[in-house]
Amino acid sequence: MTARALFVGGTASNAGKSWMVTAICASLRRQGVAVAPFKAQNMSNNSFPCRDGGEIGRAQVAQAQACGLDPESAMNPILLKPNGDGTSQVVVRGRMWKTLPPREYYQQFDTLLAEVLTAYQELSRRFEMVVIEGAGSVSELNLRQHDLVNLGLVTRVDAPWVLVADIERGGVFASVIGTISLLTPDERRLFRGFLINKFRGDRTLFESGARLLESKTGTPCLGVFPYADDIRLDAEDSLALDTSRRTAAPRGARIAIVRFPRISNATDFRLLSWADWIDEPPAGNYDFVILPGSKHTFADLEWLRAQRLDAWILEQHRQGSTVIGVCGGFQMLGQELKDPHGVESPETSACGLGLLSTTTVLERSKTTRVRRARTPEGVEFDAYEIHLGVTTSRQPVSPFAFLDDGSPEGARVDRVIGTYLHGSFENAAVCSEVFGTLVEPGAGRATEHQRLADWFDNHCSNQTGWLL
Repeated sequence: MTARALFVGGTASNAGKSWMVTAICASLRRQGVAVAPFKAQNMSNNSFPCRDGGEIGRAQVAQAQACGLDPESAMNPILLKPNGDGTSQVVVRGRMWKTLPPREYYQQFDTLLAEVLTAYQELSRRFEMVVIEGAGSVSELNLRQHDLVNLGLVTRVDAPWVLVADIERGGVFASVIGTISLLTPDERRLFRGFLINKFRGDRTLFESGARLLESKTGTPCLGVFPYADDIRLDAEDSLALDTSRRTAAPRGARIAIVRFPRISNATDFRLLSWADWIDEPPAGNYDFVILPGSKHTFADLEWLRAQRLDAWILEQHRQGSTVIGVCGGFQMLGQELKDPHGVESPETSACGLGLLSTTTVLERSKTTRVRRARTPEGVEFDAYEIHLGVTTSRQPVSPFAFLDDGSPEGARVDRVIGTYLHGSFENAAVCSEVFGTLVEPGAGRATEHQRLADWFDNHCSNQTGWLL
């Protein structure tokens, strides 16, 4: 069996491709279709480990969950994790492969294309339908010879495709008409129509606009979709992360979260809707200061010092704040970080903040695994690890949590908490225990996926049978 395919491309980055693919997956699953997501090449520092140990982009994890599936490395065979210095860590089929600048990455095109096509075929043999997500704009003409993820893939696998345009940012007529005018005959043959996303207000006001676009392009408008700010999905990367404070801070739980330039897995803090995200020392005192994960711990520690946030954090701690570090943030809390193999830095070592008596040694291989754990007060939760390095303590410490095999994990010492367990603070009960205030869990992911399917089904037009 070979699956049917549908490719979802965009007129630009952040047009809503990931969101639309997740919605389509949820809709198809509800119709009883065995569906899987696929994105050939993703660029994101928000990643998640699959059960096989490999890591993929967080957006494909959300899409897999909308399909009722466990995520697997075939769903995102290439993941680029930017280092902030013009290079990216290249993860192939879930495993670290190389660190490359763009030009050298493009030189690996043949090798990477083979990985992409193999992964796609694996999914295609096992599912009825594969919904493929593109990246950025489908009309980057200068990149077509190196295209692994957009219309080059569409024509290679002969996939029908649709175009998503973001009307909120303006220029929707130029972006849709311009994109379609640049298609090759093969790309045009497979094109099924366009979707207008993020419309605010009375959608009937755009009916004439949709007809005008249809007339100019000779293709149908497949739906005008309203802005859905009441549905919450995990952000694909830090650029799409909503860091605005949405609720008032509870008494005794004022939180500051450091927004590192190379922050990773910022989805850890989606329940902390009252937190202030900071990149310089703010006025006033906080009850908790959180150091998130980092894609490049050495560089973000240097940035922390350049912003004078290191001294501010230490002063906050002296004034009574609890300082929390997750993953890279945990590593920064210790006495020393060592990089004997030059994995992140030509410097062999760096001093941490000294709030924990720990030393971290970076290793060449990455730890990626799904975990089950419980807090000292007995709250059980799911979590995951994605990190380079091993952290050891010179002194006995109370653990942050106990893993399912009974082993201790992390540290809790004198208003300092450190852990490698991403996802800990996505559990409302863990948040309530740590922050001493009731934290609402919000709608579960299954509920959000059903609402997303409703959003899609209520506003799409299937007049041409493009979806099924």
